[in-house]
Amino acid sequence: MSSTTVREVPAGGSPEAGGRVRGQRGRSGAARTGAAITLTGRGGVVVLFAAGLLGALPARWFDAPLLAGAAFAIGCALAALATRPADLLTLAVSPPAVFLAVTLIAEFVTSIGEGSLLRGVTLGVLASLASTAPWLFGGTLLLLAISVPRGLPAAVRDLRGRLAGGRLFETEENENPVRWEEPPAPRGRRAAPRERTEDAS
Repeated sequence: MSSTTVREVPAGGSPEAGGRVRGQRGRSGAARTGAAITLTGRGGVVVLFAAGLLGALPARWFDAPLLAGAAFAIGCALAALATRPADLLTLAVSPPAVFLAVTLIAEFVTSIGEGSLLRGVTLGVLASLASTAPWLFGGTLLLLAISVPRGLPAAVRDLRGRLAGGRLFETEENENPVRWEEPPAPRGRRAAPRERTEDAS
């Protein structure tokens, strides 16, 4: 009887319990879809690399260094915002290496078929680094400015604590390797058994 009454509820209405369940499902679904996406340190480096490369290649083709620098700065900001706080230290030290790798790849791709490949890549990398170096510093500072409020100092302290703990552990082991041995017995106690053996003989 109760099941038929539940089925006969109009389409526009719903039982109180069902309404609560549906409301909870809706809220949980919204929470799942609205959850922020977080990346690992390697994921943040990949985002930074992809953004830099997507800007560096058109910048070489159209001779627009501004495009490469702006894309790298945008990649720094996106990576700093999307990386989880525990991995911000990994991301914070990566911009120079990523920038150099992006510049090498872009110069290699755009120098293919233009005479000496080695000479073209070498001159292109030097010229690109000279023209886009301010963007490297600016992007790195932007990444640090975003990462510091998100937990970069805590990641640095955690790393320092782990390193200090490792050093202290090694010092304790090497300082007194026989600290668990029992102290030797006094000389008087050792001499007593010898006197007994002499008397017995």
